[in-house]
Amino acid sequence: MFFQKGKLKKEFDYQFVGLIKTTKEDWQQAQLIEDFLNDYDLDVVAKRKIAESIHFYLYKEAKIRNVILK
Repeated sequence: MFFQKGKLKKEFDYQFVGLIKTTKEDWQQAQLIEDFLNDYDLDVVAKRKIAESIHFYLYKEAKIRNVILK
């Protein structure tokens, strides 16, 4: 064929791992913002929960795809 399956999978796995690392950083930043607030703000809590759910969804997807996280 015109392309090799292994090479294409490695390329997309590399992009996927980068996306997981980015979402982890977003989640940690949202946690820090929530910890530094003196007042309870529902908007900040919602943003943290959204970032957390996105990160864990991608993590579960990585387990299904057998992506090796380095």
